[in-house]
Amino acid sequence: MPRLFTGLEIPADLALTLTELRGGLPGATWIDPENYHVTLRFIGDVDERIADEIADALARVRRPAFDLKIRGIDYFGGRQPHSVFAKVEPTPALMELQAEHERIMQRLGLEPEGRKYHPHITIARVKGAQARDVAHWLDVRGGFPGGRFRAERAVLFSSRASKGGGPYIVEDEYPFVAAVPAARRDPVVAARMYPRSVRSVPAS
Repeated sequence: MPRLFTGLEIPADLALTLTELRGGLPGATWIDPENYHVTLRFIGDVDERIADEIADALARVRRPAFDLKIRGIDYFGGRQPHSVFAKVEPTPALMELQAEHERIMQRLGLEPEGRKYHPHITIARVKGAQARDVAHWLDVRGGFPGGRFRAERAVLFSSRASKGGGPYIVEDEYPFVAAVPAARRDPVVAARMYPRSVRSVPAS
Protein backbone atom coordinates (compact mmCIF):
# COMPACT_ATOMS: atom_id res chain seq x y z
CA MET A 1 0.00 0.00 0.00
CA PRO A 2 1.30 3.51 -0.77
CA ARG A 3 2.81 5.52 2.05
CA LEU A 4 0.76 8.49 3.21
CA PHE A 5 1.72 11.91 4.51
CA THR A 6 0.10 15.30 4.86
CA GLY A 7 1.64 18.43 3.45
CA LEU A 8 1.40 21.72 1.61
CA GLU A 9 1.82 22.15 -2.12
CA ILE A 10 4.29 24.60 -3.66
CA PRO A 11 2.97 27.03 -6.32
CA ALA A 12 4.36 26.51 -9.80
CA ASP A 13 6.06 29.91 -9.97
CA LEU A 14 7.94 29.30 -6.71
CA ALA A 15 8.82 25.76 -7.77
CA LEU A 16 10.38 27.23 -10.90
CA THR A 17 12.45 29.58 -8.76
CA LEU A 18 13.62 26.67 -6.61
CA THR A 19 14.88 24.84 -9.69
CA GLU A 20 17.59 27.53 -9.91
CA LEU A 21 19.24 25.65 -7.03
CA ARG A 22 19.69 22.52 -9.14
CA GLY A 23 23.10 21.50 -10.39
CA GLY A 24 26.64 21.88 -9.16
CA LEU A 25 26.50 19.03 -6.65
CA PRO A 26 28.02 15.71 -7.81
CA GLY A 27 26.11 12.68 -6.62
CA ALA A 28 22.85 14.54 -5.98
CA THR A 29 19.47 13.20 -7.10
CA TRP A 30 17.33 16.27 -7.78
CA ILE A 31 13.65 16.29 -6.88
CA ASP A 32 11.34 17.07 -9.78
CA PRO A 33 9.72 20.50 -9.20
CA GLU A 34 6.21 19.06 -9.43
CA ASN A 35 7.07 17.00 -6.34
CA TYR A 36 8.22 19.91 -4.15
CA HIS A 37 6.15 20.16 -0.98
CA VAL A 38 6.25 21.00 2.72
CA THR A 39 5.58 17.88 4.78
CA LEU A 40 3.25 18.37 7.75
CA ARG A 41 3.01 14.83 9.13
CA PHE A 42 4.48 11.60 7.78
CA ILE A 43 1.99 8.77 8.27
CA GLY A 44 3.54 5.78 6.56
CA ASP A 45 1.88 2.54 5.51
CA VAL A 46 -1.60 2.12 6.99
CA ASP A 47 -4.56 -0.06 6.15
CA GLU A 48 -7.60 1.21 4.29
CA ARG A 49 -9.71 1.64 7.43
CA ILE A 50 -7.13 3.88 9.12
CA ALA A 51 -6.60 5.78 5.88
CA ASP A 52 -10.33 6.53 5.71
CA GLU A 53 -10.39 7.65 9.36
CA ILE A 54 -7.42 9.95 8.74
CA ALA A 55 -9.12 11.49 5.70
CA ASP A 56 -12.35 12.04 7.66
CA ALA A 57 -10.51 13.66 10.58
CA LEU A 58 -8.50 15.97 8.32
CA ALA A 59 -11.71 17.07 6.60
CA ARG A 60 -12.94 18.46 9.94
CA VAL A 61 -9.92 20.75 10.41
CA ARG A 62 -10.89 24.42 10.10
CA ARG A 63 -8.04 26.88 9.71
CA PRO A 64 -7.54 30.07 7.69
CA ALA A 65 -5.13 30.36 4.78
CA PHE A 66 -1.73 31.78 5.70
CA ASP A 67 1.50 33.04 4.15
CA LEU A 68 4.84 31.26 4.27
CA LYS A 69 8.38 32.39 3.55
CA ILE A 70 11.47 30.52 2.38
CA ARG A 71 14.52 31.75 4.28
CA GLY A 72 17.65 30.12 2.94
CA ILE A 73 19.01 26.65 2.28
CA ASP A 74 20.59 23.94 4.42
CA TYR A 75 21.12 20.19 4.63
CA PHE A 76 20.23 17.23 6.83
CA GLY A 77 22.63 14.52 7.88
CA GLY A 78 25.53 16.07 9.76
CA ARG A 79 28.82 14.48 8.67
CA GLN A 80 26.94 12.23 6.27
CA PRO A 81 24.53 14.50 4.38
CA HIS A 82 21.44 12.85 2.97
CA SER A 83 19.38 15.77 1.63
CA VAL A 84 19.55 19.48 0.86
CA PHE A 85 16.53 21.69 1.31
CA ALA A 86 15.02 25.16 1.32
CA LYS A 87 14.15 26.28 4.85
CA VAL A 88 10.57 27.38 5.49
CA GLU A 89 9.96 29.92 8.23
CA PRO A 90 8.13 28.22 11.14
CA THR A 91 5.30 30.73 11.51
CA PRO A 92 2.72 30.27 14.28
CA ALA A 93 0.03 29.38 11.72
CA LEU A 94 2.19 26.65 10.20
CA MET A 95 3.30 25.22 13.53
CA GLU A 96 -0.25 25.16 14.89
CA LEU A 97 -1.49 23.35 11.78
CA GLN A 98 1.29 20.80 12.03
CA ALA A 99 0.56 20.28 15.73
CA GLU A 100 -3.11 19.68 14.95
CA HIS A 101 -2.20 17.05 12.37
CA GLU A 102 0.06 15.43 14.95
CA ARG A 103 -2.77 15.31 17.49
CA ILE A 104 -5.10 13.77 14.90
CA MET A 105 -2.66 10.98 14.10
CA GLN A 106 -2.08 10.18 17.76
CA ARG A 107 -5.82 10.09 18.47
CA LEU A 108 -6.15 7.53 15.69
CA GLY A 109 -3.50 5.34 17.27
CA LEU A 110 -0.36 6.24 15.34
CA GLU A 111 2.91 6.51 17.19
CA PRO A 112 4.01 10.08 18.07
CA GLU A 113 6.51 11.67 15.73
CA GLY A 114 9.79 11.47 17.60
CA ARG A 115 11.66 14.17 15.68
CA LYS A 116 11.33 17.90 16.14
CA TYR A 117 9.44 19.49 13.28
CA HIS A 118 11.60 21.54 10.89
CA PRO A 119 9.50 22.81 7.96
CA HIS A 120 11.39 22.58 4.68
CA ILE A 121 11.22 21.80 0.97
CA THR A 122 13.57 19.00 -0.07
CA ILE A 123 15.54 19.95 -3.19
CA ALA A 124 17.72 16.87 -3.61
CA ARG A 125 18.77 13.57 -2.07
CA VAL A 126 22.53 13.61 -1.60
CA LYS A 127 23.49 10.24 -0.12
CA GLY A 128 25.86 9.85 -3.06
CA ALA A 129 27.56 13.20 -2.46
CA GLN A 130 30.64 14.04 -0.42
CA ALA A 131 30.21 16.31 2.62
CA ARG A 132 32.76 18.79 1.24
CA ASP A 133 30.80 19.02 -2.01
CA VAL A 134 27.59 19.73 -0.09
CA ALA A 135 29.37 22.47 1.90
CA HIS A 136 30.68 24.00 -1.33
CA TRP A 137 27.21 23.88 -2.90
CA LEU A 138 25.74 25.68 0.10
CA ASP A 139 28.44 28.38 -0.15
CA VAL A 140 27.80 28.91 -3.86
CA ARG A 141 24.00 28.92 -3.53
CA GLY A 142 23.98 30.81 -0.22
CA GLY A 143 22.66 33.98 -1.84
CA PHE A 144 19.40 32.31 -2.86
CA PRO A 145 16.73 35.01 -2.41
CA GLY A 146 14.00 32.67 -1.21
CA GLY A 147 10.38 33.55 -1.78
CA ARG A 148 6.89 33.70 -0.36
CA PHE A 149 3.74 31.75 -1.01
CA ARG A 150 0.24 31.43 0.36
CA ALA A 151 -0.93 28.12 1.73
CA GLU A 152 -4.59 27.72 0.81
CA ARG A 153 -5.11 24.03 1.46
CA ALA A 154 -3.56 20.99 3.08
CA VAL A 155 -3.20 17.79 1.12
CA LEU A 156 -3.09 14.07 1.84
CA PHE A 157 -0.33 12.68 -0.37
CA SER A 158 0.59 9.13 -1.22
CA SER A 159 3.98 7.95 -2.41
CA ARG A 160 5.77 4.79 -3.35
CA ALA A 161 9.34 3.98 -2.36
CA SER A 162 11.80 5.55 -4.81
CA LYS A 163 15.33 6.84 -4.83
CA GLY A 164 14.53 10.26 -6.23
CA GLY A 165 11.58 11.40 -4.11
CA GLY A 166 8.19 11.04 -5.74
CA PRO A 167 6.08 10.81 -7.66
CA TYR A 168 3.59 12.05 -5.09
CA ILE A 169 -0.14 11.69 -5.68
CA VAL A 170 -2.82 13.92 -4.15
CA GLU A 171 -5.28 11.52 -2.52
CA ASP A 172 -7.44 14.22 -0.90
CA GLU A 173 -7.39 17.95 -0.33
CA TYR A 174 -8.57 20.14 2.54
CA PRO A 175 -9.08 23.81 1.63
CA PHE A 176 -8.50 26.33 4.38
CA VAL A 177 -11.37 28.61 5.33
CA ALA A 178 -11.39 32.32 4.58
CA ALA A 179 -10.16 34.39 7.51
CA VAL A 180 -12.85 36.54 9.14
CA PRO A 181 -11.86 39.90 10.69
CA ALA A 182 -12.18 39.75 14.46
CA ALA A 183 -14.54 42.73 14.59
CA ARG A 184 -17.00 40.97 12.28
CA ARG A 185 -16.70 37.45 13.67
CA ASP A 186 -19.82 36.02 15.21
CA PRO A 187 -18.80 34.26 18.45
CA VAL A 188 -20.99 31.22 17.77
CA VAL A 189 -19.67 30.80 14.24
CA ALA A 190 -16.12 31.38 15.43
CA ALA A 191 -16.50 28.65 18.03
CA ARG A 192 -17.41 26.20 15.27
CA MET A 193 -14.67 27.35 12.87
CA TYR A 194 -11.89 27.58 15.41
CA PRO A 195 -12.63 24.97 18.08
CA ARG A 196 -10.35 24.91 21.09
CA SER A 197 -7.77 22.16 20.82
CA VAL A 198 -8.26 19.20 23.10
CA ARG A 199 -5.12 17.52 24.41
CA SER A 200 -4.93 13.92 23.34
CA VAL A 201 -3.08 11.15 25.06
CA PRO A 202 -0.36 9.60 22.83
CA ALA A 203 -0.94 6.01 21.85
CA SER A 204 1.02 3.56 23.98
